[in-house]
Amino acid sequence: MPRTTWRSGGAALLGAVALSLCHTPPLSAMEILGQAGVLGEWELTGHLTESAPGAPRQFSGPLKMKHVGICTQDGPDERAGEIKLQITGADSQVTAELVLDGAPCTYSARKTRNYEGTLSCEGRAPVPLLVWLK
Repeated sequence: MPRTTWRSGGAALLGAVALSLCHTPPLSAMEILGQAGVLGEWELTGHLTESAPGAPRQFSGPLKMKHVGICTQDGPDERAGEIKLQITGADSQVTAELVLDGAPCTYSARKTRNYEGTLSCEGRAPVPLLVWLK
């Protein structure tokens, strides 16, 4: 008799664990695309994963910036880095901290059709940055 009780109790415990795992919200991932510079001469790409579910939504991941302007002489200049991005206000506001080739940068934008804002990097003039999140 005790053996039957253990089996039914074990099954109940296993069911409770499975149920709690099913209700854990999955972490999401997204792609970030962008154009930086007055003429959109820099292309930004990256893959972000959600740091933790909740509000504000927070994402992070690696990114690359590639110079796609016509004045490149020795091939496209590329910069690699990391980004930490927050989405707030029903997805209408984005703020981010970036590190590109060791230089710290910040980004803040509001959503219109895309996110339009300014990228500010230490030791450089701020530049416009359009971002799309997919």
